[in-house]
This record gives sequence, C-alpha cells and structure tokens, in this order.
Amino acid sequence: MPLRIAIGPRDIKNKIVEIARRDTMTKCSVKQSDVVKYISSELKVIQEDLFKNALELSSGGKFNLALQEWNQYLDSYPDDAAGFSNRGNVRLVVGDVKGSIDDQNKAISLNPSEIDPYINRGVAEEALSLWSQAKKDYMFVISLDSKNFSALYNLANVEGSTSHWDKARDLFSKASLYNPGFAMARSSLALADFQLGNIDEAEKELIKLIRRYPTFADARAALTALNWSNGEAGKAESNWIAVTELDPRYSDEEWLKKIRRWPPQPIKDLMNFIDLK
Repeated sequence: MPLRIAIGPRDIKNKIVEIARRDTMTKCSVKQSDVVKYISSELKVIQEDLFKNALELSSGGKFNLALQEWNQYLDSYPDDAAGFSNRGNVRLVVGDVKGSIDDQNKAISLNPSEIDPYINRGVAEEALSLWSQAKKDYMFVISLDSKNFSALYNLANVEGSTSHWDKARDLFSKASLYNPGFAMARSSLALADFQLGNIDEAEKELIKLIRRYPTFADARAALTALNWSNGEAGKAESNWIAVTELDPRYSDEEWLKKIRRWPPQPIKDLMNFIDLK
C-alpha cells in the first residue's frame, strides 16, 4: 500500500485522519468524510508520479535504474499496458531481447488496440533477425494507420535486410512523405536509390539533406561513398573529414551492415574509399 493511514484519539475527536505517502513521506490531514475521495485521488497521482519517474530515467539513458523503477511500478500496477511496453523497451536496450518481446506481448494482451507495443515488438524481433514476425507487426500497424511513418520506416529496414531494396525504397519514400523532417528515412531512401542504381536521385537527396542538416553524418558518409564511386575523390575526402569528426562508427563495416543496415553497394564503395581502392 503506497499510503500510510494513521489515526489517534485527538484525530477521532477532530474527525480527521493523517495520510502519508510512503515514497515521499509527505503527510496530509484529511476530514474523515473525505478520506475515500482523497485516497482515490492520491493513488492516481502516485501512479502518475511513479510512471513519470521511470519514464524520465529511461529517457535520460539511466537504463539499469529505469529497469528497477519499472519493475517496482509493475509490481504495484500489473495491469498497466504502457508500463509493460516501456519496460520492454528498456529491456531491449540492456540486451534482454526475449524479455523485451515478453513485455510487449503482455502489453498487447492488456490493450490490443494500442499500436506502440506492436512497433516495439517488431524492433525487438528485428534484433533477433525474426524478419517475418517483425514484418507482420509493422504491417498490422500500417493496416490501422497507413501514414504511420515509424512502422513504414521499420518495415523498409526489414525489406532491406531481406534484400528487397525496391520494396524498401518505396517504403522509405512513404515514411519521408508522411514525415518530411525524418532525416534518417530520407537518407535511407537515398541509400536505397544508390543500391538500385538511381545515382542522380540519390545524390540530389543527399545534397539536399546536407544543406538542411550540415552535421548529419549518415548523409555525409553516403555522399562520400557516392562521390568515390563517381570518381570524385576530392569531394569524397571533403565529406569524409566531416564524418570522422561527427561519428567514427561509419568506418566500421560490421556496424554499417548489422546495426545501421546500409545496402551492400554503398558499403562496398565506402570501404573502397577508406582503403583507397
């Protein structure tokens, strides 16, 4: 019980009850006639505060502390779908992928109409290379909301991971259309065009992105690869200097393949540039 209720002889005489929150130790004297109403209201406030605290720890990158808070929260509120989905996201970050899927399954069972757990489960399924399951989740979301750019983008990544770059390109395009500020979707669209041989379209999109977001490492790395493939060594060097200062992970071929999941041709051209081939 998150509240402690105390009543003494003087309280009985004055017809009041002392109620204290166990988490903050704050106390309040409440009229006996208002106790039920006060407790009901305070329990809602406590739940909101506990949820907010766990969410802030998650958003702040304090994942181990966040996981502890979500565990405690769900011990008290085991029917909260959003709590399970958020804990599932944290479990994914700390490497408990199967636990993450379990939490998303629980969230879906508690609230089947909420779409976020389907997207979150899809992300966890992707981490295990469960492409067909992830695709099913994203397509379900899109069937409910055809303009859900997150589901479209994630589905595009699944199609790319299974070498269907034409389908991936169309999905990246839709994600970019429905959220023009989604820079990674636009960069991924350009990379898909690069893979498919639509070099002019890819270059135009990357240049537009860099003009809009000068410190966007993904677009600069992609343009580095494209410049090199076109024999424009000077332009490639210029863009790469910026990349190395912004995000050195782009020199890691395994990271590009498994984490960022670039198409194979841009990866090959970027590695050739790095190796001066």
